[in-house]
Amino acid sequence: MANWSFNRKRGFRKRIDKSVRSNFEAHIKQNLIKAGVAFEYEAVSYPYTITHKYTPDFILSNGVIIEAKGLFLPEDRTKHLRIKKEHPELDIRFVFQKDQWLTKSKKTKYSDWCKKNGFMYHIGDSIPLAWIEEKHGSN
Repeated sequence: MANWSFNRKRGFRKRIDKSVRSNFEAHIKQNLIKAGVAFEYEAVSYPYTITHKYTPDFILSNGVIIEAKGLFLPEDRTKHLRIKKEHPELDIRFVFQKDQWLTKSKKTKYSDWCKKNGFMYHIGDSIPLAWIEEKHGSN
């Protein structure tokens, strides 16, 4: 489909210029060339940061944070790795409905990801009693 572009109102259309991402950009490029304007297309990239807030699902009285996950999507995993990096003092643990596969290749399960990244986890719909009885500040 590299020769086609998608428009929400008109559906798929034949691409005018394959060197840009859309027919709209192609029209702008043509107008710049026609006007004799020097330009570069997507020649540089600029990093930027987006600030988010983390709201835990459950916080036990001992400070243990519980994240209840039915599905554990890639964006969830990325988020939790970032939270762990920026807030290593937080004791975040996962309770998964099922120990599902992360990908269709069936090489890694949710539990494998937790072990690899240093997160405690439990499979089922209850929080382990040991987590509840843990003294504040214990890991």
